[in-house]
Amino acid sequence: MGILLYIIVLALLGLVVGALARLLMPGPDPMSIPATIGLGLAGNFVAGLISLALWGHGAPGLVVSVVFSMLILWGVRRSRRGGLFRSRV
Repeated sequence: MGILLYIIVLALLGLVVGALARLLMPGPDPMSIPATIGLGLAGNFVAGLISLALWGHGAPGLVVSVVFSMLILWGVRRSRRGGLFRSRV
């Protein structure tokens, strides 16, 4: 039961962080819920690595995780040839 609860908590954390990143970035993002969870988990992972390198602990906090998720979302938009304010699908 422990690993299942851990996966559920990770999915919920990824959903919250990814949803906040999508809400704070202007413009539409046609992403599914699993893509939003993946965005949040990727941002949290990168933020954890940066936090570990800079401060010596791997707990980045919500704000830093959302900022890195927004940077990843910006990179996804740029790869789709969109700008900051609109994405082209």
